Amino acid sequence: MVSHLTVAAEPRFMPGASLQSRLLGLGLRHTVRPVIGAWARLPFEISPPNLVDTVARLLPLHEGTRWRTVHLTDCSAEWLRAKGVDESTDTGAMVYFHGGAFMTCGLNTHRRLVSRISFSAKRPVLNVGYRQMPLEPILTSIRDGVDAFAWLIDQGYRSDQITIAGDSAGGYLAFSVARAVMDQGWGRPAGIVAISPLLDFDDTRKRAHPNAHTCQTFPLHAITRLSKVARQHDTRRGVDGQRTCPVDMPLADMPPTLIHIGSREVLMADAELMANRLTSAGVPCELQVWDRQVHVFQAAASFVPEARAAIEEIGTFVRHLAQHPYQVAAPAGSVRKPSRNTAEAVPV
Repeated sequence: MVSHLTVAAEPRFMPGASLQSRLLGLGLRHTVRPVIGAWARLPFEISPPNLVDTVARLLPLHEGTRWRTVHLTDCSAEWLRAKGVDESTDTGAMVYFHGGAFMTCGLNTHRRLVSRISFSAKRPVLNVGYRQMPLEPILTSIRDGVDAFAWLIDQGYRSDQITIAGDSAGGYLAFSVARAVMDQGWGRPAGIVAISPLLDFDDTRKRAHPNAHTCQTFPLHAITRLSKVARQHDTRRGVDGQRTCPVDMPLADMPPTLIHIGSREVLMADAELMANRLTSAGVPCELQVWDRQVHVFQAAASFVPEARAAIEEIGTFVRHLAQHPYQVAAPAGSVRKPSRNTAEAVPV
């Protein structure tokens, strides 16, 4: 495989696209992609009601999944364990941020995916229903993520036992929350898992990328429209200029990272850039490029065999973190107990 971007770490290409995955891609290209494209061309701003999360309540769960509602300071979450997973603080935990362009999806849409990740990683997972646009700007979503991390520490988990994961917009949150908790002096998380992550709201690199028009889920102009909407919400809430995209954050002290991306995704540009910058900063990063897979194909694990294989890769990565923790010397006394006043961690 030839990478589209010169990266310090060679991407790991995961070959093969099953009939199921190709059918999924074809279906998305002729249903979801046109709808998103139409939204992006509307001459006025509209945020669709989050009906998809309501309907997702009807979806069956991975066998043996257990969860309970957790009330964080300003949003809800759920403490989820797959079959055979206990809550021992000896093994660690995960926190998960769903995707949905910061405007849609939620706990219901991602419960099945989170359950499968819990089962593969052998970890309980805090699935976070963070606040979203249009009611709140992205910085508020990050604040809710920091609060979720603090909740896990309150349960007895150390920062270096907590893996932060997310897909699409949730990948943006995974890096942003990791940066915020480290800047607070709470310690370094165990690792980051980013699935088809949106990491850069500047569309310049996406426009120049070979994948600019090959994505089966998102047309490029939809990413451009999302960036404009996010800036408008920042301006309305008086936080314009206070949000830094993950690709532009200080990265040298970041934890080990696993990034999954489909080979035709428009967000390939973001994944390659982040892998390049992390590795150049000396941070272990594995970029897995999945042959012809769609955006967050892992959510289709009941149908697509490559999705099940990808979730196994995530589980292996998380379990490996516990067996071989990444050590970087921290200044004496630099790790302190979290304060539940998460406003300190995010400049809102």
